[in-house]
Amino acid sequence: MSEYRVEKDSMGEIRVPSKAYYGAQTQRAVENFPVSRLRFPRRFIEALGLIKACAAETNRELGEIDARTADAVREGAEEVRQGKLDDQFVVDIFQTGSGTSTHMNLNEVIANRAAEILGGERGSKQVHPNDHVNRGQSSNDVMPAALHVSARQAILEDLVPALGYLRDALVRKAREFDRIVKIGRTHLQDATPVRLGQEFSGYATQIAHGVERAKRAAEALAELAIGGTAVGTGLNAPPEFATRTIARISERTGHRYREASNHFEAQGARDAAVEASGELKTIACSLMKIANDIRYLASGPRCGIGELKLPEIQPGSSIMPGKVNPVICESVSMVAAQVIGNDAAIAVGGLWGQLELNAFLPLITYNLLESIEILSNVSRVFVDRCIVGIQADTERARSLIEQSLAMCTALAPLIGYDAAAAIAKEAQTTGRSVREIATAMGVLEPEQLENALDPMRQTGD
Repeated sequence: MSEYRVEKDSMGEIRVPSKAYYGAQTQRAVENFPVSRLRFPRRFIEALGLIKACAAETNRELGEIDARTADAVREGAEEVRQGKLDDQFVVDIFQTGSGTSTHMNLNEVIANRAAEILGGERGSKQVHPNDHVNRGQSSNDVMPAALHVSARQAILEDLVPALGYLRDALVRKAREFDRIVKIGRTHLQDATPVRLGQEFSGYATQIAHGVERAKRAAEALAELAIGGTAVGTGLNAPPEFATRTIARISERTGHRYREASNHFEAQGARDAAVEASGELKTIACSLMKIANDIRYLASGPRCGIGELKLPEIQPGSSIMPGKVNPVICESVSMVAAQVIGNDAAIAVGGLWGQLELNAFLPLITYNLLESIEILSNVSRVFVDRCIVGIQADTERARSLIEQSLAMCTALAPLIGYDAAAAIAKEAQTTGRSVREIATAMGVLEPEQLENALDPMRQTGD
């Protein structure tokens, strides 16, 4: 068998690998865009296969394609959806801004697989990639729809459960640490006492808000551009094509989708993806804050804050024996940085909507799906490899409270701000505690002083 076959498109003949399911347009794209090793993720290819399968069923139902051909197209699309043909998706992310190269890659793969199903050969065009697989569709409505379907599914099926898992773990830690009093810190300087459980309740609430943000991001992606075809007018799409195809997508995924309220917005702009990315960026900021706080509170083990003890999961240094680092917190922080960077790229991509088309769809898709994936994965890693194993050093927390000058804050309402400040300055100068200085100065009766300087009382209910 020859290593190549010759295929023809509107630009002429080109050699295609004989075993490839893709055809001439894909081969041209492979040669035109040797830019990176980045390809569309599995979830996006799955969404493309799903859309084509549902479209084939609609075209069969509407009589646009004969039943035998439509069934073969649907079967080929299902194989794409299931991942059986993933190695055939060979076009670089950095390609035509509409994603037409990957869309034609999809159409050609399904067409050739459908031809085989019908007993024909690859390259025969017994099933045509445009006339049959792409019937009633365009790159300009299919690709945005696949972006929305893949990202919405990933958020609802991966990110929301992962964030819920993290939220629940933080809630449990907040309860476990509720009676442990420690010194608070503002501007990285000593502040009034706070319970460790209160700190963790703040983290849990950040992630609880993150769950809601993720759901809002998913909702922004519920509209699909299917039915708009080339520029939003719906040219060449039967009147009921969009409604029926989207109903099938909703039924197959178990998540509600609806036709775009305005197809010109849905194809000329990627605002929903920009909005969703913004919510992901906020979640990333929350994760960065939480991971960094835990890293600071666990600094040490002897010469740092040391109020927390993190699980020791791997050696931390190639030169310093016995050193253990907060590696999971660092991983979380790097994911957050990547998501923030992805959001910047997506924002630039969103700016690139010109007239009837946004020409940054591949980049937006890749970065949005990567953000969802790494946020989902690292949230679970954070729980399993760090959060569940965190312990509090109660003795360390207690000793730091007594050393803090901020303890004098509780004296201010009783003896005045200036007198309390004088005690703080004396404590700082002599190295003695606020309690010792106040006792020596006799500013309050012993019982009154003891009550005022009770750390737990200072933390509220």
